Formats: sequence, C-alpha cells, structure tokens
Amino acid sequence: MDQDPSEASGYDAAVVDLLGVLAYGELTAFIRMAADCDLAPTLSLKSQMGALATADYLHYQQLSEHMVGRGIDPEAAMAPFVAPIAAFHERTRPRGWLEGLVKAYVGDGIAKDFYREMTAFVDEPTQAVMQAALEDAGHADFVVQIVRDTIRTDRTTAGRLALWGRRLLGEALSQAQAVAVERDAMAALLVGGGADLGDVGRMFTRLTDNHQRRMTRMGLDS
Repeated sequence: MDQDPSEASGYDAAVVDLLGVLAYGELTAFIRMAADCDLAPTLSLKSQMGALATADYLHYQQLSEHMVGRGIDPEAAMAPFVAPIAAFHERTRPRGWLEGLVKAYVGDGIAKDFYREMTAFVDEPTQAVMQAALEDAGHADFVVQIVRDTIRTDRTTAGRLALWGRRLLGEALSQAQAVAVERDAMAALLVGGGADLGDVGRMFTRLTDNHQRRMTRMGLDS
C-alpha cells in the first residue's frame, strides 16, 4: 500500500465494516452447520460437521474479542449485515442435506476468499485476526469425498449440484460486490489502498478461479 491504512479517510469505519461482516458471517455459518448436524446420516459425519461448526464459532469469538479490544461494539458492527446476509441465505436455501454441504464448502469458500483479498488493505493487527479467522484447517474437506462418492453412482445428482454451484457463485459474487462497492467506507478503503476498477475486476476473477478449483475437487463441472 502507498500509505499507512490507519491514516486513510474513513479507515476506521471500513475496519468496523470488515470485522462486522466477517464476524456475522462466521456466526451464521456456525448456526447453519450446527443445525445441519442432525441431518447427517452417520455419527462420523455428525462429528465432522460439528468440528466445522466449532471452528466457525471460534473464529467468531476471535473477531469479537479483537473488536472489543479496539473499542468496537461487536453487535453494532454486525448489525448492518444481518438483513443482507439473511437475504443471501434465503436466496440460496439448500434443498436437502447434500446441497447444504456444497453451500458450506463453495459458498463460504467464496466469501472467505473475498475477505482474504481485503486483508491487503488493513493494518497488521486487523490483518492478523482476519487471517486467523479465515484459516483453512481442512475441516470442510470431508465434503469433497461425500460429493465424489455420491456422484460416482448418481450422475443426475452431479448435474444438479453443478447447477447449484453456479448459482452459489453468482449469488456470492453479488454479495461480495455489495460489500466492496456499495458500502461507502469499504469502497474508500479499496481506493485509498490503491485499487482501481481493473484491480477490483481481477480480484473477482481470482474469486471465480478459486471457486472453479473447488468445484473440480468435488468432481463437478463449474
């Protein structure tokens, strides 16, 4: 970056937005995965889903504690994102357990890739806590094997899940764009960090490329 981000106009408001949206995203991911544990057909899968939910909640806690340490009210920081994130989940309501797992793997993956991109524009302490919350410890890798095992014997499911993945991509990119561009403080953070429209476009290309790699890992067309 060309300047100390903490000196950028509106920087504090942008950090509040970033931490708030990321924290609320982790909280809702925990709630969704914890609720879906009951739908898993085996104890092993219940355990793996529980581990993923636990990781999401720990990330939420880390972000909340960081906000409190900076004098930020976590509830107030998350509040602007409750309605838009609820709307996103309403638009992408899965039809069954398998679609829910794919959504957790690729939908949450796109969101986390976006926030990783945004860490380039923040101060080191904020960057560190965001990166810790975005760390991929492999808790969701079990989804890959489940999908591969399912589509090996059911190509109809493969086609349906491929379409589902494309829909999730479109919705998640729209959600990321709303955060990056429509929130004034976030847009100012990007511009203040030296990003132009071309840089933003390339960022969204990278998000798409990462999504395609996740779909390929599951054996699905993207």
